[in-house]
Amino acid sequence: MLAWAASHKVGADDRVVKIVMIGDSLTEGKVPEIDRIPNQLEFALKAKGQSVAVVNAGVGGDSAARGLARLNRVVTDDTDAVILELGWWDMVRGLDPNVTRTALAAILSNLEARRIVVLLCGVRAHTNFGDEHEKAFAAMFVGLAREYNVLFYPAFNETFVDNAQLKALDGLHPNAAGNKAVYYQQLRP
Repeated sequence: MLAWAASHKVGADDRVVKIVMIGDSLTEGKVPEIDRIPNQLEFALKAKGQSVAVVNAGVGGDSAARGLARLNRVVTDDTDAVILELGWWDMVRGLDPNVTRTALAAILSNLEARRIVVLLCGVRAHTNFGDEHEKAFAAMFVGLAREYNVLFYPAFNETFVDNAQLKALDGLHPNAAGNKAVYYQQLRP
């Protein structure tokens, strides 16, 4: 993880590299704090000798628009990199993907102007709103990654979405094992 930040001019010299993970309940984590993705990432990077702080700026139920509204408050000017995981709740609630795209584009423009490295996380579609809705969301994430030339994980939820052993009782969120699986299979440094 730090490698992608370093390759994009994020310094890992004598100071602490600050990564903010802004997202919804997938980021916030519906598990004990120690098992949440941002914490797992920070622990792993520190174990590799990196001087890093990963801030969990996830808010359960957050839409991309609400993430945009709080962006400058949670992604301060001392931020080196952002992991952007928003849009999942928009998709699950059946929002128009164009509305989500507009908010995510505004977030990416803001971070680009501030020269903050971004890893955009898409999601594997799984809704009751039909194939067209799911395809539109998938295309939206891919299009934004290309347009803003950011690093991209196409399906943040791929690891747990079809695995009952990795999901919480609500069937939507990962449990502690699911969060660890996301980290180890997708976000490992």
